[in-house]
Amino acid sequence: MDTREKATLEKESEINSAVKKKQAHESRLFSFVLPMDNQAISHALNTKNWKSKAVHPAHPTQGFYKKDIFLLIATFTLLLSGAYLVYELQPSFEALHLSRISSTWGFSLIVLSISLILFKAGFFLFNLVLYLRYKPVKSVSDELLPTCTVIVPAYNEGKQVYDTLQSLVESDFPADKLQLIAIDDGSQDDTWHWMQEAKKTIGDRLAIYQQPVNKGKRHALYRGFHLATGEIFVTVDSDSIVKKDTLRNMVSPFALDQKCGAVAGNVRVLNNQKAIIPRMLNVSFVFSFEFIRSAQSQLGSVLCTPGALSAYRKKAVMACLPEWINQTFMGQPSDIGEDRAMTNMILKQGYEVKFQKNAYVLTKLPEKYKGLYKMFIRWERSNVRENIMMSKYVFKNFREGSTFGTRLLFVNQWVKLIMAYPFLVLMLSFILTHPVLFLSSTCMSILILSSFPAIFYAKKYKSAEAFWAYSYSLFYTFGLFWITPYAIATASRRGWLTRGLPQAK
Repeated sequence: MDTREKATLEKESEINSAVKKKQAHESRLFSFVLPMDNQAISHALNTKNWKSKAVHPAHPTQGFYKKDIFLLIATFTLLLSGAYLVYELQPSFEALHLSRISSTWGFSLIVLSISLILFKAGFFLFNLVLYLRYKPVKSVSDELLPTCTVIVPAYNEGKQVYDTLQSLVESDFPADKLQLIAIDDGSQDDTWHWMQEAKKTIGDRLAIYQQPVNKGKRHALYRGFHLATGEIFVTVDSDSIVKKDTLRNMVSPFALDQKCGAVAGNVRVLNNQKAIIPRMLNVSFVFSFEFIRSAQSQLGSVLCTPGALSAYRKKAVMACLPEWINQTFMGQPSDIGEDRAMTNMILKQGYEVKFQKNAYVLTKLPEKYKGLYKMFIRWERSNVRENIMMSKYVFKNFREGSTFGTRLLFVNQWVKLIMAYPFLVLMLSFILTHPVLFLSSTCMSILILSSFPAIFYAKKYKSAEAFWAYSYSLFYTFGLFWITPYAIATASRRGWLTRGLPQAK
């Protein structure tokens, strides 16, 4: 055996070893993300049966730790106690109602409350009808698939970026139609090292770039857009893992509909077995994406393509790229909400924005309260800014065909913002004057209103994890109610808030 043959065999051995390590890691990864037995994991990675069974690897017959069970028991004890108190305190509620209806301000408050309830109920039924009509676009053949560039911006992600890139390169997508770009946005950790390691394994199919200094995600994407050669741009966060058929399903709507300018992926939580907050968010995300965005997709008006997984038509992106990179708010450069801003600008051009339920991505979310509220503040600030931007075109003829649904979505967004402060004042007033009535009525409302997302999750995934919908609503009502008012008051502030070096394990 000559030296060249020996080197080739050694190289093949290294590649096979890397592949085996990746498969082993992938199996461990999905055993936490999608709790099921090992055979089911292997099956799920290569088929469309990707639904969670809510069975933790450490407890093959149940999906909860002892602390989880304790928290759920405490949740339902509080909610059911609140419902019981509402029953027992009916005379007090009736007296409060009579005192309010006898005064001008009290009567006005009741009329406003009833109006809002009717609007929200009507809006929910409207969304329900749209959801029932929704169907994701099926994957098209290799011949019909357009060329695609996947852009992965990364900052202080460490080894996670390696896993992200490996999941992308394993996609069921023609290699000659796929360009993969990763950009290190001036990381302070070993992110660049892991990009280089991914490059060694993947080879020429991956191009890696390094920003000289940290400029922010928007600038990293901007560089990626200019380097991209595909007809469709797909952006994936560097803390995310895609399923094998995700890219194909994301890109297919563009091949069938020239009016489609952007597509939102279906986001699930990667670390949903590591802490209680991600577990609650995983249930919340199913409702947020598979119900709300499905309904919005029927209108061609998904309001936000998520940073974790989005796809854009190149023509639409390049048409608004100068405005997007130079976007400002109250005189300050915008360094947050790049996904919502891009969605808004594409809608403004007259394109439709769709949601693909069959295009899954798993992304990491904060495991601590501090990280969670910072993420929500960033999202809400972006929401405030982009709703203001949307008001400049939504009541114009920005698109052919009916725009009633899009305008209704916009009005619903503004109702939430407009009512944020009045609701906060009324809530605090209610707490100070009638604390027991407030607590009991709030708990009963949570018990009722949380049942739909819980049933929605349970029906789709047949999982006891659905009970987290109640805990999350309780947690949000009492622990995160201040997010929207605070975000409105600080909408002009800059900063990502959650960026930094990964915490040591």
